[in-house]
Amino acid sequence: MKYRTLGRTGIKVSPYCLGAMMFGAAGNRDHDDSVRIIHRALDAGINFVDTADAYSRGESEEIVGKALKGRRDQVVLATKAHLPMGDDPNQQGNSRRWLVRALDDSLRRLGTDHVDLFQVHRPAPDTDVEETLSALTDLVRAGKVRAIGASTFPASDIVEAQWVAERRGLERFRTEQPPYSVLNRGIEREVLPVCERYGMGAMVWSPLAQGLLTGRFRKGRPTDSVRAGRGLRHLSDERRLDTVERLIPVAQDAGMSLTHLAMAFAIAHPGVTSAIIGPRTMEHLDDLLAGAEAVLSDEVLDRIDAIVPAGTDVGMLDMAYDPPAVGQTGLRRRLPDERSAA
Repeated sequence: MKYRTLGRTGIKVSPYCLGAMMFGAAGNRDHDDSVRIIHRALDAGINFVDTADAYSRGESEEIVGKALKGRRDQVVLATKAHLPMGDDPNQQGNSRRWLVRALDDSLRRLGTDHVDLFQVHRPAPDTDVEETLSALTDLVRAGKVRAIGASTFPASDIVEAQWVAERRGLERFRTEQPPYSVLNRGIEREVLPVCERYGMGAMVWSPLAQGLLTGRFRKGRPTDSVRAGRGLRHLSDERRLDTVERLIPVAQDAGMSLTHLAMAFAIAHPGVTSAIIGPRTMEHLDDLLAGAEAVLSDEVLDRIDAIVPAGTDVGMLDMAYDPPAVGQTGLRRRLPDERSAA
């Protein structure tokens, strides 16, 4: 496994980051099997593990903690906070009140005294970014966190956070974790260039488009995928399925599976540090590891560009972030009596 520098942190990480979202109730409920999968990834040279408090309500972190006993110093460990962890409205978000508590809870579940990367899982428009960065700065200075990062932040929010950090003398976001795949290339337009400008590492999630780029989802064919039963709209989006059908021959002509083509594409962009893989079974992991040496030629990349132009998205992932200005109708519609021009 080759290693890349995570932004300008000096931390060396593998191009594949092991995502732990599928360990626990949301995926693999067998803790011992999940631990074996994590160990297999570490033995293969993956030294970067990403989880979050919200993954199976802390169960994922507990599993990761079990797996890292005796191996913690060899792993770059990342976790996240923001998503709800209870019915209390203050058990979520990016406030100082919540982030301090959320990290302590994560450290307890992970069985460690620090994480290498602590990320805010989503933007929080109701919270001043200075409040968030101030809290994260104190956690770094307390030795509980080595570096801080963001996830799914729009480019404008990333820039604002960088400016606030500089003006207030606070720790700045060193990483961004956006969605990125052959089907979702929108971040190439602004997010990745902004990350490169500020020396931020990008660890991209869903490089397989939630399984669409594994070949298991085909137009007009049934699938036994676990995700298919969860009502995710993007898995049945006709535009996305049509695009998959056009990509399959590209992978076949390149002599590789669609999965391997998708992963090789994700880590080929100069602004991407690591692509997050989320295996649920050992079979899934072994298949991903088998494609670690895959390289896409310029000809193959050109063919992909012709199918999905750079900087464009084919539909959207259901869990992608929509800013309030897009998601809330009241912010994009004037009152009826104010809509006319005369």
